Amino acid sequence: MLTRIAGGRILDPAQSRDEVGDLWLQGDRVIAAPDHGRADETFDAGGCVVMAGAIDIHSHIAGANVNTARLLLPQQHRAHASRPAATPLANAGWSTFETGRLYAQMGFTTVVEPAISPHHALHAHLELADTPVIDKAILAILGNDDFGLGLMRDGAGPDAIRDHVAWTLQSSKALGLKVINAGGVAAFKDNVRSFGFDDVVPRYGVSSRQIVKTLQRAVHDLGVPHPLHVHCNNLGLPGNFQTALDTIAAAEGLPLHLAHLQFYGYGAEGKLGFSSAAPKLAEAVNAAKSVTIDVGQAMFGQTVTISSDVLRQFSARAQARPSKYVIIDGDANGGGVMPYNYRDGSFANAVQFVVGLELFLLIDDPYRVYFTTDHPNGAPFTAYPDLFALLMSRDVRAQWLSRLPAEALAVTTLASLTREYSWGEIATMTRAAPARLLGLKDRGHLGPGARADVAIYRPGADLAQTFRAAVRVWKDGECVVRDGALTHYRFGRALRVSPQPDAAMTRRVAEYYDARYGLDAELLSVPEAALPREPFETVACPR
Repeated sequence: MLTRIAGGRILDPAQSRDEVGDLWLQGDRVIAAPDHGRADETFDAGGCVVMAGAIDIHSHIAGANVNTARLLLPQQHRAHASRPAATPLANAGWSTFETGRLYAQMGFTTVVEPAISPHHALHAHLELADTPVIDKAILAILGNDDFGLGLMRDGAGPDAIRDHVAWTLQSSKALGLKVINAGGVAAFKDNVRSFGFDDVVPRYGVSSRQIVKTLQRAVHDLGVPHPLHVHCNNLGLPGNFQTALDTIAAAEGLPLHLAHLQFYGYGAEGKLGFSSAAPKLAEAVNAAKSVTIDVGQAMFGQTVTISSDVLRQFSARAQARPSKYVIIDGDANGGGVMPYNYRDGSFANAVQFVVGLELFLLIDDPYRVYFTTDHPNGAPFTAYPDLFALLMSRDVRAQWLSRLPAEALAVTTLASLTREYSWGEIATMTRAAPARLLGLKDRGHLGPGARADVAIYRPGADLAQTFRAAVRVWKDGECVVRDGALTHYRFGRALRVSPQPDAAMTRRVAEYYDARYGLDAELLSVPEAALPREPFETVACPR
């Protein structure tokens, strides 16, 4: 089918295009305007903004920890009971079908689940395959596993580390690699309860800094487009901005991505010993051109924190609201699940809210700061429309700030910031930039040959409502959303990289699993044919 989207404002930062014009779709691709100019179907986009489908690089929507949260909080899960129409969207436990529907209605067409243990990859992929409309990917976790730390302890060279990373990415069918509190979770097993960037893991003799830099180099040398995705040490603690600064400095010119930086934006100033250090962090990010970050914005309301940083989740368990939690310790990272209610009357929660917005507004380059709430840790992804409004309007920010404790505003700078994101900056941060970061050459733009993932919005006075209900969304050239409502379900694909490990590493891993678990390592790998409904699509590694 040949589709013409006529007369809209085509906003495509990747192609330096911002003009009123037409967009043509044929099959699952964007094409140049045909000579004859006749379409099978035409949509009048007059007065609307036309963008590529949005890409979320960091959202916990599948896997063992997510499902543990569903079990812990059944009242938040759609399957538990019918939900009155006036009730806000669920914060913690929507089903896979609701996840796909809600993302699509906001104009998102690709989502990355950023924290999957390689041992749980098959289950995560099967769950993601049951999530309709959107394309998906996972990031595999290393950095606290016995095999990898053993390689580092025994002085294995960079070739061996690189091959282990390649084997992990290949066997788990992941799009990239993540490290979570590098070494800290392994140290937790030896009753360590505090672990910094230069602390050493008991029994392995390597520091968190060494782990991060070793994995960073391996990912880079393999040519994996997405840099090592780092969840730093000391999440959530007053004064932890220094940990983030140290990690940024350690990048030393190589690509590195820091996750949910808001949770590392805290100083220890003021009468209550908790303050914003966002200006210092933003200054460091602006100067470190090889570093990218996502924010992990905190919003107000009930949610649940889900993390493979079992050390920090264990330490924070007393803060659970309501008072229940699950801590899972096992091989490598394990996990912690803890419900939490961010309250606008809480001094600490207000500072967290402000820190995220300060980072968004103080980091200069929208190609290096990514739009996330670390769903559901800072807020559910259904809060995105409100966050877009906060970034685009200082009047909206002023309304929200008026509800916050004065003592929180006194230790932050947000009230003095006048920057307002433009539509072009929103398009960059949610489309062009994440496509570049993930190596997705056919997404995030509207040039000829791009995948026909398109979202159309009608700007209005209520910016949040504008982004909450897209006028139209096409996924692979098929219209799936009309006037903010999903019209039907379809299924996408799973994105992965496929670096090839050396055969010697494959044998070494097989011997390890046989000796340690009495299992064939292949039992823990994701078969190529695992997803008959959603085939894998390989993203090229340039090297």
